[in-house]
Amino acid sequence: MPSRKKTSMFASAFCTCVGSFAVICVALATPQWVSSDVRYSRTGSNVTVSLKYGLFRGTCEQFVDAGLQVSTTTFQVTDALSSARSRALNVATIVVLVLALLSSLLSSGFTCTNAVSNPYQTFLGPVGVYTWNSMCGILILIALILFPVNVQGNGLSEELAHGCSTSLQTHLGSRHSYGYSYWIMLLILFLNIASLIIIYFYDHARYSKKKEQERPIENAPKDVILF
Repeated sequence: MPSRKKTSMFASAFCTCVGSFAVICVALATPQWVSSDVRYSRTGSNVTVSLKYGLFRGTCEQFVDAGLQVSTTTFQVTDALSSARSRALNVATIVVLVLALLSSLLSSGFTCTNAVSNPYQTFLGPVGVYTWNSMCGILILIALILFPVNVQGNGLSEELAHGCSTSLQTHLGSRHSYGYSYWIMLLILFLNIASLIIIYFYDHARYSKKKEQERPIENAPKDVILF
């Protein structure tokens, strides 16, 4: 059975890993990744297409001239995309987050295992927790980069706006605001870092204790040597 200290520290790390897993699920499920206002001109009027969407679905509203709303629709992001590049980056972001979800799940399993037992294999101990937490953090960073690249670089919102209305002509400008579904990925990074710090302190304390027990005999008190 593991010591009380090991159980408490790995149990704390397990809580942070489960929290990371839950937040990734929220990020994938919610459509509040970005809000965009895309302005176009057409014959006799200007149109503003207001979009709110995530990785899978979104809503689209059209406003003519002084704010007169003419339609509200829902759409599936992948189905609404015609550009292969935009679709590929959107799918890549989803795949990266799914891999991060699996890494977080494995990290949760490793920390739970160490909280209740002493695994014989080295990789099942702190090394495994370091590996899966680091991988999860790296994947989240990649997702944080891929999505804005798709929105800003590939004109994802403009392409989705064209899917909402076929009568749009000249693009006048766009404004983007990233929502909580995007920013909570920073919380995932924080939880992964917290897990790594907890396991590092446990591993460092264990290493220091082991070194202390292996001190050479010349460092022992003289009366102990004489005895």
